[in-house]
Amino acid sequence: MDATRYDVVIIGGGAAGLSAATTLGRALRSVLVIDSGTPRNAPAAGVHGYLSRDGISPGELLSIGRGEVLSYGGTLTEGEAVSARRTPEGFEVLLGDGRRFSCRRLLVTTGLTDELPPIDGLHQQWGRGVVHCPYCHGWEIRGQRIGVLGTGPLSVHQALLFRQWSPDITLFLNDTVEPTDEEWGKLAARSVTVVDGAVATVDAVDGDLTGLTLRQGRSFELQALAVGTRMAARSALLESLGLTSQLHPSGAGRFIETDATGATALSGVYAAGNVSNLMAQVITAAAEGVMAGARINADLIEEETRWAVEGRFGVFSAASEATVSKIVLGQRRHGLDLGPSAAGLGSAATAER
Repeated sequence: MDATRYDVVIIGGGAAGLSAATTLGRALRSVLVIDSGTPRNAPAAGVHGYLSRDGISPGELLSIGRGEVLSYGGTLTEGEAVSARRTPEGFEVLLGDGRRFSCRRLLVTTGLTDELPPIDGLHQQWGRGVVHCPYCHGWEIRGQRIGVLGTGPLSVHQALLFRQWSPDITLFLNDTVEPTDEEWGKLAARSVTVVDGAVATVDAVDGDLTGLTLRQGRSFELQALAVGTRMAARSALLESLGLTSQLHPSGAGRFIETDATGATALSGVYAAGNVSNLMAQVITAAAEGVMAGARINADLIEEETRWAVEGRFGVFSAASEATVSKIVLGQRRHGLDLGPSAAGLGSAATAER
């Protein structure tokens, strides 16, 4: 087989991509995983909510996953996939360094980018003192003084969520959030402090978050800051094939729409993980990778079965075998083991010819 041609090429070597590659490798498929080495959760100290792997570092989890892919015959390569195009045989993927790989099916698991507000000190604390998901980080900051930075309509919801992990929650409206009367009532009922005014800086000492300062000069001491990011699917490669990202119903960002199995609107192209599910945690992305891998394998089986029925494999096709059976035996015997008597009939018929 051509070393640059595979049954499936997977763009993205995170939890979704590696899980799909492992599933396909176990299905005896030739699989290539192309990874740029820029996982979304790289700044995080640990992965949480992943059964049996809770607290594992993101890098270690991926290292274990890569080993599993290799153990089932998969291939891994580093590189940036910049575009893809449809070919008569399937798809061709172009890397930034000029390499090209072809495949019958394409799976994109490139994840998303978290777009943070342009506030001094915020980016430096991302994944450390600044968090976004209570289910990912809530336990680690339970009981602390937690601020919630207003970034949009979901910030009130985020403040009410984090209230589960601490009684000391402050929502900073940041000249961005305008709670409704109903939301004001909820915030008051849950004893969430609300502060008006734009945030100027996120403050830290020796790399540790200490709080934030408003443009008017007032400072607040905090032990953690929650921020709702705008999540944008890394969809450039899919868009090179003609697919377009959609605005998420929650307003949280843009994603690539798929069905429950990971199939996109373009035949032969699949997506899994955060590129198609903005809210997916690591374990969810891994599960979606397994689902997409299984669906792709079933898709390939359907295609190969169709080839066989249509005579793709020449004189050894099902159609030609049925024809020969009728000529030699007088009736179709394809796929049936009729025992010694049939074998004798076949021999006699052959001898008579």
